[in-house]
Amino acid sequence: MAMKKFINDPRNLVSELLEGFALVHSSKIRLAGSNLVVRAKPKPASKVAVMTLGGSGHEPALSGFVGEGMLDISVPGEIFAAPGPPRCLEALKMLDRKAGVLFIVLNHAGDVMTANLTMEMARKQGLNVMRIDTHEDISSGSSNAEDRRGLVGSVPVMKVAGAAAEAGRSLDDVAAIAQRLERNMATLAVALTPATHPSTGQAIFELADDEMEVGMGQHGEAGTGRSKIKTADETAELMLDPLLSFLKIKPGEEILVLLNGAGATTLMELFIVFRRVSQLCRSKGIKVVRAAADEFLTVQEMAGFQMCIARMDAELLRLWDAPCDTPYLVVR
Repeated sequence: MAMKKFINDPRNLVSELLEGFALVHSSKIRLAGSNLVVRAKPKPASKVAVMTLGGSGHEPALSGFVGEGMLDISVPGEIFAAPGPPRCLEALKMLDRKAGVLFIVLNHAGDVMTANLTMEMARKQGLNVMRIDTHEDISSGSSNAEDRRGLVGSVPVMKVAGAAAEAGRSLDDVAAIAQRLERNMATLAVALTPATHPSTGQAIFELADDEMEVGMGQHGEAGTGRSKIKTADETAELMLDPLLSFLKIKPGEEILVLLNGAGATTLMELFIVFRRVSQLCRSKGIKVVRAAADEFLTVQEMAGFQMCIARMDAELLRLWDAPCDTPYLVVR
């Protein structure tokens, strides 16, 4: 089937989507410099700033989480592509402060390469920046953390880091809190249908009508294997068990469960899947203390979802519950 989307000239796609995004959410964010998404009301310079980068086409991620209590700046790239280091350095200079900046990077080759070059330039210019990478996708290089991809787990990491920064914690503290959550979360994705690249109309991978794939990456990277489509309950079990096993979650422990729709998966489906996840955790004596089911990081019209679980403690729960006011996550 040919791609059907309401767009104009593909060459202007990102600039037009960012312009529209900023107009819709003008009370919370604005565009500055070379199309950087920044908070409409800047955080005091006495507090740590938090920033990220990433390709466009995954809306609302990542720019949808700029605002009070979360990110200070997002540096959006072209569709499914990392931005260049000069724009990231521009963002760091805008945020430059004695309190410092935490730079959160999803572990994808282009993002990491950009972040590496950005950090080199930042060090040469004496900017106070710390960086953490998120890599919680257990289907990709699960024996080596550095090889695992970063998926929707970046959102809770940004949430707790942003809350800690808003509370006036030091850069070392904010980074340690973000790192603690990052090391205690795990994600698996499942896909039913592919997405198309909105600039070219080309499908980014192929999947038969009666197939699904568990472990597929954000851009169609190969997963752990294809199978015939399973029911919601079967899929929940297939994904939850390896996540719990990977984190060695024991009875009595408390977890966050986040289900992220990939773009064409309905809330109906996510709620049915979560129902089974809750039943399974209850039967194992595991406490689901916080949950979310929505679209946080999408891939155009891909059908499927990501399941992320995170081991929580009292401090992480307080930070998860702390107020934030962003275009796509509001906690009061």
